[in-house]
Amino acid sequence: MAILEVKNLTTFYKTRMNEKVCSVDNVSFSLEDGKSLGIAGESGCGKSTLAMSFMGYYFPPLFYESGNIIIDGKDITSLEADVIRTTVLGTDIAYIPQAAMNALNPTRKIIRFIEDVIRAHKLDLSKKDIYNLARERFEVLNLPEKVLNQYAVELSGGMKQRTVIAISTILKPKVLIADEPSSALDVSSQKIVIKLLRQLMEKGFIRSMVFITHELPLLYNVTDDIMVMYAGEIVERGTAKEMVFDPVMPYSKGLMNSIIVPEEGTRGHVLHAIPGAPPNLKIRHEGCRFQERCRYKNECQDLPLEEKSAGEGRKYKCRLSEQRLRELFKKLESESKAAV
Repeated sequence: MAILEVKNLTTFYKTRMNEKVCSVDNVSFSLEDGKSLGIAGESGCGKSTLAMSFMGYYFPPLFYESGNIIIDGKDITSLEADVIRTTVLGTDIAYIPQAAMNALNPTRKIIRFIEDVIRAHKLDLSKKDIYNLARERFEVLNLPEKVLNQYAVELSGGMKQRTVIAISTILKPKVLIADEPSSALDVSSQKIVIKLLRQLMEKGFIRSMVFITHELPLLYNVTDDIMVMYAGEIVERGTAKEMVFDPVMPYSKGLMNSIIVPEEGTRGHVLHAIPGAPPNLKIRHEGCRFQERCRYKNECQDLPLEEKSAGEGRKYKCRLSEQRLRELFKKLESESKAAV
């Protein structure tokens, strides 16, 4: 059963010159209850905008255009902003922002900040109840009780990150969106954060999770499925294992080939950068948005662009067949190794 369904969602930014920048264009996907989904892609591909969009809570310059967002059977696109803020955010869906370490109010003690969050949801809890709730959640995340009476400036980067995670999950949201929660941390702190997110799911503090990052290999250790975005669209989706070890769409393959991966089965591949830059999203593009950067664009000029299947539950958007793409990938790898 799907805990989150996004159907044909389109959202855009409006510039000062009143131009529309369509960062999420007709996106559809679902997230099963109890599962975790990764979203990967280059900077500017629309990952964070998609995350903010399917929370249903819009602030200019981000605007909703069309589509449906259904959380646990409830379509939130028809709800007023104040209703979403008080009854949906934090309970149905919660968000760990990309700059989580800067999300805390520097002039408020952590417990006061938590009280503000609880009060915003109009929950009838005493200060003592709120304190006990916060203390219990902090214990789960290995944060000492004294942190509740400290200011953000007194905490290390890792402790700030865990504090934001604790606050985001304090009302046991059905879906947690983690927007690059480990990007500003050292390797050891990254491992701690990822482990804690897993524990929150195992202990039932969150039911499902969306994890956003640039790094496909990182998602292999965190999520069940991975979805790759490019220029506001979903271009491929599959299991984490499929997407890391055996991507089909040329852009997904390019992401994997452009980084060093320590995982068994991916070592030894020749590194390839993706040439060029993403398209200008002020222009509504028809056809394949990756075509100008694709190594195989001369292979597919006269073929229709379709969403194709590459096995059970696996989809990719390309003009070329799975068989032909694998032949081209194999040829490129052989030529690259011969040239080294």
